[in-house]
Amino acid sequence: MPKALLTGITGQDGSYLGELLLAKGYEVHGLVHPETTPSKTWLEDLPSELRRAVHTYPGSLTDTEGLTRLVAQVQPDEVYNLAAQSDDQVSMREPELTAEINALGPVRLLEAIRRSGYPARFLQASSAQLFGEALTTPQNEETPFRPQSPYGYAKAFAHWMTIHYRKHHGFFAVNAILYNHESPRRTEAFVTRKITRAVALIKAGKLEKLTLGSLDARRDWTYAGDTVRAMWLALQADKPGDYVVGSGESHTVREFVEEAFSHAGLDWKKHVETNVSFVRKVDIAETRADSSRAREELSWNPEVDFKGLVRMMVEADLAIEGFKTPTA
Repeated sequence: MPKALLTGITGQDGSYLGELLLAKGYEVHGLVHPETTPSKTWLEDLPSELRRAVHTYPGSLTDTEGLTRLVAQVQPDEVYNLAAQSDDQVSMREPELTAEINALGPVRLLEAIRRSGYPARFLQASSAQLFGEALTTPQNEETPFRPQSPYGYAKAFAHWMTIHYRKHHGFFAVNAILYNHESPRRTEAFVTRKITRAVALIKAGKLEKLTLGSLDARRDWTYAGDTVRAMWLALQADKPGDYVVGSGESHTVREFVEEAFSHAGLDWKKHVETNVSFVRKVDIAETRADSSRAREELSWNPEVDFKGLVRMMVEADLAIEGFKTPTA
């Protein structure tokens, strides 16, 4: 039975990747930050026979010795670093914390693997924020990095250090450059879930207005379940490399809003307002992935399209409010 170690196992990506690995017969080990607020997670919904194949450990990407002990104990075949300080705005306020986790955290994990002497394959969950205000659209693995925030700069450092361990230590180390990937498991800190949650609350008569920033920003949105499948495929390849992972399409926030409200039978113009104070001081106009390498080398393709993703999220939030089916 292959063994995988996941940081960020209780998050959106950790949940989908964990389920995928369990379905493929893996023994799954997960790092859980000790300060994580106790709440119901996907792990509690697992059937008992699968729950026995999941092992969690308290720990942090800031603890080099703890990570070293954990890797030596688990001896994983694959390590997926999904943990991060993922709020771009928080990174502007707390750049030191962001660098500690997003830049140095992956290095500590790579060092833990090196010290253990166990030949684990490693995947760094990188980000389209590396490209920032990109010089070309769409972006591929050769597009120059132009990050616009401490989050992006920290991710860029981790990206290059992953390559360093691949080149200088012979690691099977991969960067998955992930574009926006969403699901019903997203938190409301992300605009997509903020929108679909508001749709359900408005439908239920619990909310009247949704306030957003710019409706014109364009993003490449992919279903998180498709994204984690690309991660797994990247570690099954014959040789390590770096892969841009996204749908290849960009849609405005306005398009997301229109589709979400329409699917619930609502007129978005009656309920959505904008506030310039919500617009980020440093924002990126458009992100769009060129995932040709992943499609060709990994035989990866997203299975859920933009409309399918929006509707999936709306239906999940409507179900929370007691609606069986959307009125569209």
